[in-house]
Amino acid sequence: MLPAQKITKLGLMQLIDTHAHIYLEQFKEDRKEMIAAAKAAGIGRIYMPNIDVASIASMMELQQEYPDYCFPMMGLHPCDVKEDYKAQLETMRAWFDRFPFAAVGEIGTDLYWDKTTLDIQLEALRIQIGWAKELDLPVVLHCRDSFTETIEVVEAEQDGRLRGVFHCFTGSIADAQRAIDCGFMLGMGGVSTFKNGGMDKVIPSLDLQHLILETDAPYLAPVPHRGKRNEPAYVRLVADRVAELQSIPVEEVAEITTENAMRLFRAPNL
Repeated sequence: MLPAQKITKLGLMQLIDTHAHIYLEQFKEDRKEMIAAAKAAGIGRIYMPNIDVASIASMMELQQEYPDYCFPMMGLHPCDVKEDYKAQLETMRAWFDRFPFAAVGEIGTDLYWDKTTLDIQLEALRIQIGWAKELDLPVVLHCRDSFTETIEVVEAEQDGRLRGVFHCFTGSIADAQRAIDCGFMLGMGGVSTFKNGGMDKVIPSLDLQHLILETDAPYLAPVPHRGKRNEPAYVRLVADRVAELQSIPVEEVAEITTENAMRLFRAPNL
């Protein structure tokens, strides 16, 4: 991919999908076509967050097939923090010695699906934040119905070595500022396009320097595809919505969010 600073000079507009689970079964039948569509839509890179130990094999197969396009992360999703979480974490930690993952993720907390596992979710989160500090990697945070619980951990753990993104950010302006004060990016996705998503009240107040774009494919497809399978090509729709809400050209959104993403993940050609 071209360095971000050259994009506008050459009249190109490339975007980065910083969060897409494209190794999942939902893409089994048309994965090659989906990736081709992403490239045609100007998506220059796709970052893939891991979920659990079982998802590692399919994610790494995709990375091997598209080594300069699909970049994997390693982490235990909070919804998959169960009784065996310590064993899963042990397996995942060993993987960092085998491959240069782009981030520790997807990690965090989730109180939407299961409130009873919060204690071990928080323990798993702290452990994985420790990996990120040790390995000098960003963290990619999930916090559905649990922003307060997650940001409190981040604030306590921030010692100047912690960086990352609050993926699928849907919080308030105050929440956004709290994350930004910790040195974190905010991931803008399909919810930004939802009429009832609330982000139309938040995005106009955010500095583009703190934003990166994502799809969370196959979930949370943006309008007009809401309710259908999401895919990386649709990140352009998110960029269009951010541009509309900030009253700036979409090319500016593309350039700055691409630079932000490459800086966050420390892409080698930036």
